[in-house]
Amino acid sequence: MSSRSKARIAIRRLSQALPVLVFATFVVFGLLKLVPGDIAVTLAGENATDARIAEIRALYGLDRAFLVQYGDWLWKAAQGDLSASLLSGEEVMTSIARCLPNTLLIVAIALLLSLVIGIPLGIFAASRPGTLVDSGVMTVASFGVAVPNFWLAMLMVSWFALELGWLPATGSAPFGEDAWVAVKHALLPAFAIAAGGVAEIARQLRSSLMEILSSQAVRTLYAKGLSPTRILWQHGLKNVALNMITVISLLANRMLGATVVVEAVFAIPGMGNLIVNGAIHRDFPVVQGVVFVMVLMVITLNLLSDVMYRVVDPRVQ
Repeated sequence: MSSRSKARIAIRRLSQALPVLVFATFVVFGLLKLVPGDIAVTLAGENATDARIAEIRALYGLDRAFLVQYGDWLWKAAQGDLSASLLSGEEVMTSIARCLPNTLLIVAIALLLSLVIGIPLGIFAASRPGTLVDSGVMTVASFGVAVPNFWLAMLMVSWFALELGWLPATGSAPFGEDAWVAVKHALLPAFAIAAGGVAEIARQLRSSLMEILSSQAVRTLYAKGLSPTRILWQHGLKNVALNMITVISLLANRMLGATVVVEAVFAIPGMGNLIVNGAIHRDFPVVQGVVFVMVLMVITLNLLSDVMYRVVDPRVQ
C-alpha cells in the first residue's frame, strides 16, 4: 500500500470519527448535569451563603447555559486545553499524563494474555471438533464470557493477593522506575480483564477456522495430499486474519472501558479511577477530559485496524 493511500484512509477515517467524538463528549457532558448535587456548594464549603455559592458559579462559568458551557469546553479541547480540575486545580492533561500509563499497561498485558492463551485454545478446538478438547475449550470460553470482571477481580484479590500473597492487592508503580514491580501490580487486574478476552478470541477463532476447514477448497487441498498441519497454518489461519483483526480491535476498545470498574477494585490510580472520582464529585473537566482522551484512543485503534485490513489483504477497499 502506498503512503498516499494510507494518508487517504487516515483522512477519511478521521473525518468520520469527528462527529463520534463530538457526540460522545456531548452526551457525557449532558449526563454529568443530571448527577445529584452541586459542585458549587462543595467548592464554597460548609455554611456558605447563597451569595458565595452564586459567586462560585459565576467564577467557574457554571451559571451559563448548557450549550455555552459545552461549546466553550469543546473549543478549548480542540486547542489541546482540557481545563483544570475544579477541586484540586490541577491541569486535566497533567492528571491524565500521570494516570494513563497505568491503564495502558493493564490493557496491554490483558490483550497479550488474551492472544497468548486464546489463540492456541481456538486452534486446538477447531482442529478437533466434537472431541473432549473442543467441549472443554467451549466450556472455558462460556465461563469467561459469563463471569463479570469485577467479581473475578475481587476473587483474585482475596485469593492470590490476601491469602497466597503472590501479587500486590492494590496500588501501582511507575513502569519507568521499576518495570517488574509495575508489571506485578498490573497482573491481577489484567487477568481479570483478560478472562473475557481469552473466551472471545477462542470462540471467534474456532468458529472461523471450522468454517474454513470444512470448505470445499480445503477438501481439495486434502485430496492433493497436503498435511493437516500445513493446511491449518498456511491456509486456515491466513484466511481468518481479517476476522481476528476486527475481534482484537473491538476487544482492545472493550478492555479500555473495563478498566473503569477493575481499577476501582484494585485502587489503581488509572484513567478508570480518575473518571469515577470525577463523576462522584461532579468534577466536570476531569470527566470530560478523560472521556475525550479515551474516545481518541478508540478512534486511533479503529484507524489502525482499517490500515491493517489493507496490509493483510490489499484487495480490501
